[in-house]
Amino acid sequence: MENTETLLTVGTEDDVSWKQSFLLGLQHLLAMDVYVVPFIVAMTVGFSSGQSAILIQSTFIAAGIATIIQSGLLMKMPVAQRASFIPIGAIAGITLANGGGMEGWSTAMGASFVGAVVVTILGFTGLFHKLIDSFVPSIVGGTIIFCVGLSLMPAAVNDNIYQSAVGTIGQNISLAVITGIVMIGCSILGNHSSKGGRIFRISSVIIALFVGSILAGFMGILDLTPVAEAKWFSMPQFIFKDFTFSFDFSAIITMLIIYIVLLAETTGTWLAVSNVTKVPLDKDRLNRGVIGEGLGCMTAALLGTTPVTGYSSNAGIITITGIASRRVFLAAGGLFIIFGLSGKLSVLISSIPSAVIGGVFALVCGVIAMSGFQVLKKETIGQKATYVVSIPILLVVALTFLPSDYLNSLPTMVRYLFGSPIAIASLMAIILNKLLPQD
Repeated sequence: MENTETLLTVGTEDDVSWKQSFLLGLQHLLAMDVYVVPFIVAMTVGFSSGQSAILIQSTFIAAGIATIIQSGLLMKMPVAQRASFIPIGAIAGITLANGGGMEGWSTAMGASFVGAVVVTILGFTGLFHKLIDSFVPSIVGGTIIFCVGLSLMPAAVNDNIYQSAVGTIGQNISLAVITGIVMIGCSILGNHSSKGGRIFRISSVIIALFVGSILAGFMGILDLTPVAEAKWFSMPQFIFKDFTFSFDFSAIITMLIIYIVLLAETTGTWLAVSNVTKVPLDKDRLNRGVIGEGLGCMTAALLGTTPVTGYSSNAGIITITGIASRRVFLAAGGLFIIFGLSGKLSVLISSIPSAVIGGVFALVCGVIAMSGFQVLKKETIGQKATYVVSIPILLVVALTFLPSDYLNSLPTMVRYLFGSPIAIASLMAIILNKLLPQD
């Protein structure tokens, strides 16, 4: 897929000092809500507060190791990993169906580990890149990127702002709007200032989050009490020390289905990052990416947490800041690990009001969607292309607002697929492109 022109200040292979890298990497960490998925899972399966804290720690560390594997060793693209929302239902269901507690969790982790091994083998055999070469031309790739940004917008606005657990809806909207305005203002200021003013653009995300948090403090909805109570250092859980793997055939089949959906979704992330950074997504890089995805998820299972996959919002942050250096993402991976070993630091991240995160996240989603639009505008949109683009977009909207009670009533496999609008939209774009006649 051809990449559009970008306005990057620093390319993927450009050097950035480690001091700057850690500052810039912190922006990605702060904007990713890494703690949300393990918190939801822990609440769903009935873990104690202590077990929940350990699960969050393990997720931070797994995300850090997986980010270093992908950005530094295998895929060698600026890709950050985090726990995906897709496996939540499957992991919780497997855990509860096998006795709950750590016994059920061991079965879920065993199934997750086996699925990750299969994904790794898929990358080594080179099958994945053949599928992408055959089924994802530019019109499909641009549609997938656009759908990635579109599918994230409702979560950014509804979950983080309208339904935030703290503050009134008026306060949350104010926080989100001001945070977004600060980020846009810093980005514009950085673009129109002298070389020394570039700091405003490259630090626009962290400046916006800081200003939003300070404003939340004045509103009385920034609670730092848990930070004071948390420990500075604590260890996560490990296989054989805190739990063991148990293997159940039906649980393994369930997780294999989940990994198929995850690969469909993470491909959209890779396409978005490739389009923003102008790094070609060739067959070798795709294969290494799948291997890295598998190794990252294997690491997560060994640490007793849910699968970690590429996260789309980082492509938008790259566009906003203009910084695509892989060294920044290596630093972000290191910060993930440091925050995972410190209960106090991880709690500090989770204390940022969700409305503040939403103000940044919503804009990032729009940037990702526009990245897909940049690809699509280079294509000739005839009758076939109209349907290839429009029907997946319609499906993203329809599935995003599908009532949860109806979704939960569907068969397990269908529920897993429909729980990922990006995956369904991607598959539909591929199918329509192959089946519809060219004329």
